[in-house]
Amino acid sequence: MKYTSALLAFAAHAAAVSVSGSAEGFAEGVTGGGDATPVYPTTTDELVSYLGDSEARVIVLDKTFDFTGTEGTTTATGCAPWGTASGCQVAINQDDWCTNYEPDAPDVTVTYDNAGILGITVASDKTLLGEGSAGIIKGKGLRIVSGAENIIIQNIAITDINAEYVWGGDAITLDETDMVWIDHVTTARIGRQHYVLGTSADNRVSITNNYIDGVTDYSATCDGYTYWGIYLDGDGDLVTLKGNYIYHTSGRSPKVQGNTLLHAVNNYWYDNSGHAFEIGTGGYVLAEGNVFQNIDVVVESPIDGQLFTSPDTTTNEVCATYLGRDCVINGFGSSGTFDQADESFLVDFEGKNIASASAYTSVVASVEANAGQGNL
Repeated sequence: MKYTSALLAFAAHAAAVSVSGSAEGFAEGVTGGGDATPVYPTTTDELVSYLGDSEARVIVLDKTFDFTGTEGTTTATGCAPWGTASGCQVAINQDDWCTNYEPDAPDVTVTYDNAGILGITVASDKTLLGEGSAGIIKGKGLRIVSGAENIIIQNIAITDINAEYVWGGDAITLDETDMVWIDHVTTARIGRQHYVLGTSADNRVSITNNYIDGVTDYSATCDGYTYWGIYLDGDGDLVTLKGNYIYHTSGRSPKVQGNTLLHAVNNYWYDNSGHAFEIGTGGYVLAEGNVFQNIDVVVESPIDGQLFTSPDTTTNEVCATYLGRDCVINGFGSSGTFDQADESFLVDFEGKNIASASAYTSVVASVEANAGQGNL
């Protein structure tokens, strides 16, 4: 039987690319596009169409999809809340933010790429995979909202979204979702949040093995460290944050509030010029088996929510009642520490899918080897 070169290439693609592993933690059991025949978009329009349609799909990226310039640019008056020195971000006056919240900040002219402002809509029952290190979305993020559920995003990179501008766009947005697994994703040079979970319920989310690269030419702290890392502000959200490399940030990595239960386990925070955790009212955080290296302020004060930091083996025994095992101590190197053991919220873990935890001594090597795109 004879095959055309196109069919042979398709067969090779289909055999080589599939979801690696399975979700751990709160989104355990997510299937995404399931066994749908993989599709390979060739244009930005085709990628947008596949992600937003009503079909169950496995979408494979084998190149860079550059959205820069595809929707034109806007020049307008913004503001400079952190000054106009080289390296400082300035802000787009989105929804009159400058007018209402920074009225004393000097006006500046901003010219931004329209494509970055709003991410690509991702509908239910989608798997988005990158092939090797080739699958990159540049200049535009992803937006999982309005009841979308059962979604897997694995082994892609999202980069270069109006990095100079606050309100320039987010890498991955979730709002009113359920059963979302984001795994082995690299995000870099993002104007606003790398990850943002909005004020509607996001239910069950697992964010695992990702690389948040905070190196930037423009930051709200004017020091080359991104301030806008992870913002969790949901309503009844259950978020597993495991095995991630959170690098070169200066704040909000993460900020947790609203009504969010966060299980932060076996992550590696390295090199932060400001603070890592910020816990507001309604933020409930269990942090175990993590490593904090060169993080002067691990958690900003005051803590308005609740926090269990797995401080010692005796205290950690309380976790067995709710997680089915003792919690695991965190590790610190050239860092501040945090030592708080609010226990009342741990009951919220009972009966749910809980990520496993390894000793912190194995975390750095594991995260450096596995986090981000291309490290499946």
